[in-house]
Order: sequence, then C-alpha cells, then structure tokens
Amino acid sequence: MPSYDFRCNDCGRKVTLFYKTYAEYDQATHTCPRCHSTNLTRLISRVAIRRSSLGRLLSDDSADDSFLDDLDENDPRTMGRLLREMSEEMGEDMGPEFEEVVQRLERGEDPEEIEASLPDLGDETAPADPIASNDNDII
Repeated sequence: MPSYDFRCNDCGRKVTLFYKTYAEYDQATHTCPRCHSTNLTRLISRVAIRRSSLGRLLSDDSADDSFLDDLDENDPRTMGRLLREMSEEMGEDMGPEFEEVVQRLERGEDPEEIEASLPDLGDETAPADPIASNDNDII
C-alpha cells in the first residue's frame, strides 16, 4: 500500500497519507487530517534498499557485517545455509559437487567428514599449471 509523507503548510505537522493504489493517489485531494488544510508539500521519504547477505558482503560498506551475527561456526547447517545464499546470489550453477557439499552441511554433517569423503575437493597436491609441471619440457 503506497504511503506518502507531507508537511502541512498551515499547521506545520508532518503527516503520512495512505492510498490503496497509485491511481487513487493521483486522483486524491491531499488533506491534513489535523487541520483539514489542502496546503500540503510532499516530502521525500527515506529509502531502504534490502540487500542479500552476499550483497552486503561484497559492498563497499565493510563495517556492515551484521549478517554474520547469527553465524555459528560450529554448526554445519549455518555454514550450508550461508553457502546456499551465496550461490543463489551469484546466480550460477556451482556444479553437482558443490550442491552435494551444501546438502550434506544442511543435514548437519561434519565438514571434515565431508572433505574426507570427497578427496578431489580442494586437492592442493595437483599442479596449478599441468603444462609447466611436465618434466619432459626443457625450459
């Protein structure tokens, strides 16, 4: 329901008027409920922008980490929820392995057990550049 803030130029009171539709607002004669004056000036209202957790994380406002307040680092379900939110915010398919890890976290499985059962995840022993690691190449 659209609401609009006005300042009554006769009594000086700030009033908020509610309308069911934008068309009703366009057709209405805006009247102060206190003094019944129609001498009103529309005020610019504050604007609130709702951002997701990832949107807040990636914003320039590094001081706003309030979305982490309910993050329990010892609860895999919380970690799974945060990972799911982040992947949805990115809007990309993260692949079946990611989905499996998130589902298992959401079920409350231990992250270390998940990592142990999926040895290909985070394999740091694999060469970063397979061409550069070929021993037969002469540099």
